[in-house]
Amino acid sequence: MKPYSLDLRQKIIEAYQNKEGSQRQLAKRFKVSVSFTQKLLKRYCETNEIEPRKSGKGFTARLEQHTQVVEKLVANNNDITLEELQNSLELETGVKLSISNICRFLQRKKLTRKKRCDPAPL
Repeated sequence: MKPYSLDLRQKIIEAYQNKEGSQRQLAKRFKVSVSFTQKLLKRYCETNEIEPRKSGKGFTARLEQHTQVVEKLVANNNDITLEELQNSLELETGVKLSISNICRFLQRKKLTRKKRCDPAPL
């Protein structure tokens, strides 16, 4: 969901300062939630800011900094199991991760581990 515009935020603050209604009435008038109005006014009073805060999309996987190591391990041994990869990563990087975490990382990076298809001996 996108944050409310600065224009709307400014209108709510101006209406409250001009005593055009309570927080509940302003929320209803501007079609926003009461909690948004309360938080906006509180933040404005404390910090004099009305801009929306940054979203929390700053997460990076712990394996991101070791991408080259993972790529090298998969390239050198393309039929490596997730458990073997987990052990090799711990030895080379010192990072201990769950197998499911490693699997999701490989899927995001589109790194495949293709099993060998050796023909059966006759």
